Amino acid sequence: MSVYDTFVQRGFVAQCTDEAELSRLFKEQTVFGYIGFDPTATSLHVGSLIPIMSLMHLQREDHRPICVVGGGTGMVGDPSGKTEMRKMLTYRKIEENADALKQQLSRFLDFSEGGAIMVNNADWLMPLNYIEFLRDVGKYFSVNRMLAAESVKQRIASEAGMSFIEFNYMILQAYDFMFLAKEYGCRLQMGGNDQWGNIVMGVDLTRRMLNTTVYGLTFPLITTSTGQKMGKTHAGTVWLDAEKTSPYDFYQYWVNTTDQDVVRFLKLFTFLPLDQIEELSRLEGAAINQAKQVLAFEVTKIVHGEREASAARAAAEAAFGGGNDADAVPATTIERSRLAEGIAAFHLFNEVGLCKSSSDARRLIKQGGAYVAEKRVESFDQLITLESAGDDGVIWLRAGKKKHHRVIPQ
Repeated sequence: MSVYDTFVQRGFVAQCTDEAELSRLFKEQTVFGYIGFDPTATSLHVGSLIPIMSLMHLQREDHRPICVVGGGTGMVGDPSGKTEMRKMLTYRKIEENADALKQQLSRFLDFSEGGAIMVNNADWLMPLNYIEFLRDVGKYFSVNRMLAAESVKQRIASEAGMSFIEFNYMILQAYDFMFLAKEYGCRLQMGGNDQWGNIVMGVDLTRRMLNTTVYGLTFPLITTSTGQKMGKTHAGTVWLDAEKTSPYDFYQYWVNTTDQDVVRFLKLFTFLPLDQIEELSRLEGAAINQAKQVLAFEVTKIVHGEREASAARAAAEAAFGGGNDADAVPATTIERSRLAEGIAAFHLFNEVGLCKSSSDARRLIKQGGAYVAEKRVESFDQLITLESAGDDGVIWLRAGKKKHHRVIPQ
């Protein structure tokens, strides 16, 4: 069985340029496979976990992952899946983000000699001479074919349209694939299904310029069974950086997985054997919560380490009365004088991060989903004071069924 078979069995494959040949290649030689990561922030988020997991699978099967941090393409901005042009970042900001992503990806992959490889495409894209690039590379691209790409058609049809700089993105990404094939012997590019057109362009360019066959594989764009985009909550994006999303909140995100998504997510986001996942899939009714807890623990362990995963699990048990270790539950320290006067509930829920805006907090309260010391908040302007503190001196807040936060008076 090849790593391609693992991808298929676990639900990673949406499209592939040549399934039979790629599967054969995995069985016969060490394959260098790459994925690009856009440096649009200092951290990746849950939506990046499918690409990261795929590279981890490659390395676990003794193949060579290549992480391409898009310092060069980040100057242009990927239009795929976007309805409007991305905000242009400065080169300094892109470099700062790229350095942060390099450090973050090092938590998932072994970059020691003979292991994974990390490169920044600014190294080969920035020195390019425009006229030479047009003559040597641009001649291989058909404008008609580029216009037929789904990502281009959607943007052209939108009110915002598509800028010339964005139109060039697929050429640069295709050039990346050709360059990596030439310099590293890279034979595979992987990415989300919205990248299919760009990947196929790279396969074609590599064949034309190097007379080399390379392959493309895309992952399904993951949404929950409710149609919600992965990694989005009422409080905002679920980041892989513990400073942006605490391990406890990260754990809780996975515990809140709907029943219909648990098995699919266990296959995609954990390394548990498929037979063990099959056993978990037989759980029904309230027992399926056990599978959710396994999912939450395993994903948190991969992203934050086993110690943090154990602490998050213990904190979750404490928050629901099943344990006494509350230290890992997110906390915010607020001046005692402010709490003595009272803080409006919608302001407090927004301030501590349980809601991403005051309007979201108002909506949560109106829908009856906000609690202080396990008592429902009745109005958005209800004052939260020191009287709400428990015997431990802490004010416990809850948004929805499972999102907890501690307010510590100081």
